Amino acid sequence: MDSVKYGTRKAGMAVKSVREYNPVYRKVAPVVAKKVPEPTGVVPLLRREIGEVLRSLRQSQGRTLREVSARARVSLGYLSEVERGQKEASSELLASICEALEVPLWLVMREVSERIALAEGVVIPDTVPDELVRRTVATR
Repeated sequence: MDSVKYGTRKAGMAVKSVREYNPVYRKVAPVVAKKVPEPTGVVPLLRREIGEVLRSLRQSQGRTLREVSARARVSLGYLSEVERGQKEASSELLASICEALEVPLWLVMREVSERIALAEGVVIPDTVPDELVRRTVATR
């Protein structure tokens, strides 16, 4: 295996989109669109990606660390460290934070997965490829 550098991306290397779960409409809507990064050969740290997604969701809701930490029953300092990617959150803690943010855990993990794929240069289509649509229509 080639040598791989682990670390963070530079500030301009943000994720393509951050999604917000809307419990009223039960759908996922794009909140922020940013420049898609070029693959860097640097593998993003999972804890940092999780923290960035959690922070983006919290800020998009206009909520403070204090509000979310109280509702998730976690100390404000610890939640801050999770959001900054300094602490590895357990699955139980992630579930509690997601519940406090009123977003499903699968949504956070999906966004993290998409961010890592983008950082590694994987293209994630958000539509069905034309080849599949034509094949489906032709078989009917």
